Amino acid sequence: MSTFAELLLNGVSLGSVYALIALGFVVIFRATEVVNFAHASLLLAGGYITASLHDDIGFWPALLVGIAGAALVGAAVEFLVMRRYRGTDHSVLAIVTIGVDILLTTELTRRIGTNVLSPGDPWGDAVLTVGPVSLAHTRIAAFAAAALLITAFLLVFRYTSWGVAMRAAAESSETAALMGVRLRRVSLGAWAVAGGLAAVAALFLTVFPTPGLERATSLAALKAFPAAILGGLDSTTGALVGGLLVGVTESLATGYQSDLSFLGRGLGDLAPYVVMVAILLIRPAGLFGTKELARV
Repeated sequence: MSTFAELLLNGVSLGSVYALIALGFVVIFRATEVVNFAHASLLLAGGYITASLHDDIGFWPALLVGIAGAALVGAAVEFLVMRRYRGTDHSVLAIVTIGVDILLTTELTRRIGTNVLSPGDPWGDAVLTVGPVSLAHTRIAAFAAAALLITAFLLVFRYTSWGVAMRAAAESSETAALMGVRLRRVSLGAWAVAGGLAAVAALFLTVFPTPGLERATSLAALKAFPAAILGGLDSTTGALVGGLLVGVTESLATGYQSDLSFLGRGLGDLAPYVVMVAILLIRPAGLFGTKELARV
């Protein structure tokens, strides 16, 4: 029972980090109706900036610069690339984001090389033990930070003019534009917010018990993508639920890998996609996704 509780807590913590990444997917999709496949490179950019600067300016300033840097990269991608294709079919724009991701990831992996970069976090390998259950301080910090950021985002999304503009653009971009909503500003803000959230997620994906930031760190965004899809790509609530579901599923599947050896190795990496497919077979729009009706 203690093993299950420990795996569950670790899964919730990991899932909250996935929720931050999934929220980035959702924010951009709601603002632009484009699936952003360049999100992995935004995550890697934020993590690289933080890991590169912490020795020189300290951890917390480096983290703030990393968040700002990833937000700036996201805004630059929207301004320099995506805006030039405004009015193009959304499937074409999704392909454009794949090209952007390849370019950014190639440059970042060239800079990282074979090194494993430490983010310089203050928690180290400290572990909190309560009875038979042990939990790394980094996992507790990840859950607390994710909960704080997600709550702040939901409040901004609900009560600020930018949030109202984004919700209006998500309902009908043409109507929103006619009512005076500046769609370009909404889109720019969405990309910046997604980049900042990805930078925070990158930190908690590279602290203990993982060795640090490496070239493969960006692949974590691929695990968060099922969270956004199964929750509903246009639902902020779905991103949160999907992230937690994916995190818990991955943690339990990895923890009980030895008992499920007949299913093969790497079950923890595969489990989130199995859950995604199973849910989409029942609810094609995701758990909280909006069903679209078309008159034919």
